[in-house]
Amino acid sequence: MAVTANLDALLDEPFRSLDLRELVAAPVSALSGVSEEEAQGLALAFGINTIGDLAENQFIRAAVAINALAKVTDPPA
Repeated sequence: MAVTANLDALLDEPFRSLDLRELVAAPVSALSGVSEEEAQGLALAFGINTIGDLAENQFIRAAVAINALAKVTDPPA
């Protein structure tokens, strides 16, 4: 079964027609709201150049996991 999703709100105009495999290789600046300067900062600080790099970054994955766990963890008694 094919799955479709409209990602237009998440992407800058030139990248909206790309398929998911192409988006993984697209620059981080393809994401709506990420400027070229911010993308350069991510590249310098973390070696993140593509959307795929961003998704696989160990620090980002750790932050997402911590955030998710914090939402389901009981508060201390």
